[in-house]
Amino acid sequence: MALLPATLHAATVTPGAPDSAEAGGILRITAENSGGTLDPQISYVHITYQMEAIVYDGLTTFAKTPSQLGSHAVPDLAEALPEPQDDGRTYVFHLRHGIRFSSGKEVTPDDVVASMQRIFKVNSPTAGPYYSHIVGGDACLKDSGHCTLAGGVSADDKAWTVTFHLTHPDAEFFDRLAFQHASIMPADTPAHDTGNDAPLGTGPYRIVSYEPNSGLKMERNPYFRQWDVVAQPAGYPDEIRYSFGLDPEAAVTAIENNQYDWMLESVPLDRQAEVGARFSDRVKLIDQLAIYYAALNVNLPPFNDLRVRQALNYALNRKAVVIYNGGPAVSTAACQMLPTGAPGYEPGCAYTKGASPDHPAPDWKEPDLEKARKLVEESGTKGQKVVIVTPGSGGSGAIANEIRSTLVDLGYVASVRPITPVIEFSYIQNSDNKVQIGLTGWSADYPSASSFLRTLFSCETFVPHSSNSINASQFCDPKLDALMDRAEEVSLTDQKAGDALWAEASRALMAQAPALPLDQTRRVALMSTRVHGAFDTPIYEAIFSQMKLRRAGDAQGEAR
Repeated sequence: MALLPATLHAATVTPGAPDSAEAGGILRITAENSGGTLDPQISYVHITYQMEAIVYDGLTTFAKTPSQLGSHAVPDLAEALPEPQDDGRTYVFHLRHGIRFSSGKEVTPDDVVASMQRIFKVNSPTAGPYYSHIVGGDACLKDSGHCTLAGGVSADDKAWTVTFHLTHPDAEFFDRLAFQHASIMPADTPAHDTGNDAPLGTGPYRIVSYEPNSGLKMERNPYFRQWDVVAQPAGYPDEIRYSFGLDPEAAVTAIENNQYDWMLESVPLDRQAEVGARFSDRVKLIDQLAIYYAALNVNLPPFNDLRVRQALNYALNRKAVVIYNGGPAVSTAACQMLPTGAPGYEPGCAYTKGASPDHPAPDWKEPDLEKARKLVEESGTKGQKVVIVTPGSGGSGAIANEIRSTLVDLGYVASVRPITPVIEFSYIQNSDNKVQIGLTGWSADYPSASSFLRTLFSCETFVPHSSNSINASQFCDPKLDALMDRAEEVSLTDQKAGDALWAEASRALMAQAPALPLDQTRRVALMSTRVHGAFDTPIYEAIFSQMKLRRAGDAQGEAR
């Protein structure tokens, strides 16, 4: 008799679901806007990265169970992380057998090779910074339509292996393969942006419908069988539904009333006190490797003058920024583009009262308006017009106006231009739009200094006339690039020494001030009473597959 409940449960386990009585139900998520294209090798926004973490896999991935802020990649479709050969320029990955796409087709070494080629064929935003050091990568950047990566990636269907040859050693190669742009898809996936159609993946869920103006639906991948509980654990909900259109204020109310289970955005500042007082047992504070900043266009007046960029950094009241973003419990003033917790981060603030790039303070204290005004006077740019481009929703507007007030105090004619968040990030990247300042945020693609410094500020990531030009400041300094190259090289054999060089690169970058660091925040997340489980991770913030839904009759639960 004692075995009866277990016997009944075993008979009802859904294929691909965890063997747990807590599996089942429909998870309901809301967001103000969709993330645009679903193509995992093109999309570069957090909402899609988070959604597709449970749809796609790479040879490696990041842990989808709770882990440290700086944790690195683990094996996923590969059986193990291979030992480097040829002084770190060759890696032979053994592919796991029996893993299938949601069509039922088994993943083969040829699919891996085709997926690597496709990164270049679709002009993925990270093709240059992350993958061009694969032999043949440079040729693919120049002629993406005929990319073969000849000599760089090869399949052996008999040995069931994929071999990579690099032009130089790369201490972050496993991390780069874990990023979503290196997702493995069937070899016959179209070599163009698939837009609203999600390519086939191998994760526990598949996207079955998507309408950018209304919603997205995921169902279980019928061919998924868990191969590694850390890399890609089986999912608890039977179905995941994402609805678009509710602003964050309305979303909080809907979750309080259990009409939704989770929201993409952080709880708005004006609702945090209410949520903390009434629903503290339903709140999660999630640490993030993320930084909010304003990109200063170094090729347009007045920010093509170093003195103006430094002046704005000296003048901005970052205490106000912290208050706008929820206060010191969830926000910390940022003085550099490496967030706290990132490898290579060392405390230091060049632009605060009593400090300079040569003599930084330990942390931000207060603005130095006197020094800022002196720099503006010396630049001769006083009276020029400046337009600040910002996302048209969320808390960015208040910060944009704080920057506008600061610029007015310095003698400029400043205004704010809000743009819908769906396109703002792409808009500020395109040099044709002539954006002087663009507010944005950046979360780590993976835990590394290069994910911030090289990705956002290297010469190779500025692509004129392109909306896939991550370097929105249009900054290019060959000396800084060389220093970052050296940091990567040293990190291969001496991580501590490499981190010290990355800290030096961070200081060198801020001496040029191509950006206005604002703050680093913790995400304030609100859950319905139905949700529980260990689902927060540093890279993805939340793994939806690990959200468990209480049944009717459970403590705090509701009908599923």
